Amino acid sequence: MKYIPSGSTVKKRLTTVKAWELPKQTSALAPPDVWTNADMDPVPIENQTWTIWTWMAYWATDTINLGTWETASSVITVGLDWRDAIPVMVVGTFCVAVPMVLNGAIGARLHIPFSVIIRSSFGYYLAYFCIVSRSILAMFWLGIQGANGAICITIMLLAWAPSYNNIPNTLPLSAGITTQGMISYFLFWIIQLPLLLIPPTKLRYLFAVKLVAAPVTAIATLGWIVHQAGGGGELFNLPERVSGSTKAFLWLSCMSSVTGSWATLACNIPDFSRYARKSEGQYIQLPFLPLIFTACGVLGIVTTSASYVLYGQYLWNPLDIVMMWLDHGPGGRAAAFFAALSWYIAQVGTNITANSISAANDLTVMFPRFVNIKRGCIIAAIVGGWVIVPWKILASANTFLAFMGGYAVFLAPIAGILASDYWLVKKQNIDVPALYDPNGRYRYAGGVNWRAAVAFLIAVGPLLPGLAYSIDPSSTFISQGVINLYSFDWLYGFVVSIILYVGFSKVFPAKESLSSKTIFGLEPSEYSSDIESKGEVGAMDEKNFGDMGAVDILGERRESIRRASQEIHF
Repeated sequence: MKYIPSGSTVKKRLTTVKAWELPKQTSALAPPDVWTNADMDPVPIENQTWTIWTWMAYWATDTINLGTWETASSVITVGLDWRDAIPVMVVGTFCVAVPMVLNGAIGARLHIPFSVIIRSSFGYYLAYFCIVSRSILAMFWLGIQGANGAICITIMLLAWAPSYNNIPNTLPLSAGITTQGMISYFLFWIIQLPLLLIPPTKLRYLFAVKLVAAPVTAIATLGWIVHQAGGGGELFNLPERVSGSTKAFLWLSCMSSVTGSWATLACNIPDFSRYARKSEGQYIQLPFLPLIFTACGVLGIVTTSASYVLYGQYLWNPLDIVMMWLDHGPGGRAAAFFAALSWYIAQVGTNITANSISAANDLTVMFPRFVNIKRGCIIAAIVGGWVIVPWKILASANTFLAFMGGYAVFLAPIAGILASDYWLVKKQNIDVPALYDPNGRYRYAGGVNWRAAVAFLIAVGPLLPGLAYSIDPSSTFISQGVINLYSFDWLYGFVVSIILYVGFSKVFPAKESLSSKTIFGLEPSEYSSDIESKGEVGAMDEKNFGDMGAVDILGERRESIRRASQEIHF
């Protein structure tokens, strides 16, 4: 039964912060004196619903979005040709698929979120630096993606009522947005809000809708414009405009841009893999992510090339093409409406998986007394959607966008240290209850693992001048070598952090943090379905998107925790 606050409770929440305090829940693993909530605990077995098909649907839907569409085309604009763009996408996505699988395996086996497992490598308190860093980036991009997605709303409204274009602008130029744009943005945000509250265990339904809508629209757009243009255009015949070392570092820079676009998920993939039914299912990410990303990129290249024949300019954003359909009568407006609706679903789906849930998980760990995942999604939507004023950032703050785009500099070492700690240092043996204990084996020295801290700083340090140059090249004077190093910042940070962290851990081992076996705290059968043999109670057919009707085989203790976690407190 869902919790609905009474009138007196609402009144108290308007006058005191304490009234927002969540009911203290009994944790399966945390000590009694540590405040936690059920969203931080290992996922109960009945909520482990993700199969190999869920993973394929996840990536098929998450990668088909406006950003992926434009990526390959953008590679060509900087001087490379299509023969470079395709390998750039393949290699770039494969590089990030490696940490995606390595870190995803942690969540799939232990069923705990990134914000908890990161304590194993960085220490109980230093982990908060990683958590805060990732949550800031997630909320930032949640707002930016929303501002871009508002264009979909504008197109739909123009298709439905062309007079929408006649709305007078009453906002000053300094606002960075028009009245029409603000209305579209508000509608995007308010419609998106309830979708952000979909529980991760039920995201497969959204995946199913997006899996049909976005690919069909992308392929239909490609087919229409190629037919109208009489072919694929001349983009495939454009010569390379760079060569030698310039081409090499430009190639690396483009590859790093592709990789960096998934830097957040490379860290927080345990937030999703923790819902896996079988730990092996998440390994499909390694071949599938490069495949689907490249396929979408090729669609973008061909469509962009044909757009030049038809319109006399390269239209990199598919919404620009869709906008042109509004001039093709009622049929064109209908096509524009449904195409914009499909891209709207694609943007919202990406916002949920890549940004909203990531930020919400982080907020539950930072403020467990007041925030659960649902509250975290609402807070992220408000901060990302309104507090940072994303439309104004897009309109004027190029340097800020450059900084946030270069934030992968900080996330790559986090992903590398997390992966190497689990696979090479701890050798997959984690004391799960200690991750919830500030005085446990992962406290290290004062809650800080200096090995991770030093490895992080050394990996990030040489890249900071390049980051400064990307933000303000006119007043930053650095050598060409430093600029070249920054061109492959993600790969450098990921690899160097692994080498340094493993080296420090071998030479100066933190013996108190090592365990000879995995300590689950609970019986593994209570929250891990990997041990189930085929045909037993609760077994799942891997050929579906996840059995939401899995049988509950848990004892009274887990049942009480499950019930507490299902309450919704606002």
